[in-house]
Amino acid sequence: MSTHTLSVLVEDRPGVLARVSGLFSRRGFNIESLAVGPTELKGVSRMTIMVSVEDFPLEQVTKQLNKLINVIKIVEQDPSSSVSRELMMVKVRADSTVRSEVIEVVNLFRAKVIDVSPESLTVEATGTAEKLEALLRMLDPYGIREIAQSGAVTLGRGPKSMSANR
Repeated sequence: MSTHTLSVLVEDRPGVLARVSGLFSRRGFNIESLAVGPTELKGVSRMTIMVSVEDFPLEQVTKQLNKLINVIKIVEQDPSSSVSRELMMVKVRADSTVRSEVIEVVNLFRAKVIDVSPESLTVEATGTAEKLEALLRMLDPYGIREIAQSGAVTLGRGPKSMSANR
């Protein structure tokens, strides 16, 4: 099995997310990452879906997605010709004895501290899944209290756009 990233332009309507995710569920595929947000086009949202499947079953799902009335366009993103990032916020134990060490680690990863309390720091980081995992490994010895992480968002490299109007 391999991980595939789909960028799907859909109409911004109630129930579209449920219909799209339901299609994967009915096929027995687990969505590893899902991010949905507005695009530069009014009334159009972009879904970035990461799923581990074999190539042939993915082709079947893509064909079925294209049949959904609210789906405008589907592009499978090639990792070599796209850029993908995730957002993570992590709350770390950081009392006055280790605070400077934690901040040093945060700076090494070009992350930033977004909240401070006497016994913890909240850190914001963006990057590839591998970079975020490495940051977590470095922060783990200090004590991770809480993590919130987004799904990946992906855009193709270069001037081309998947939007029909661009």
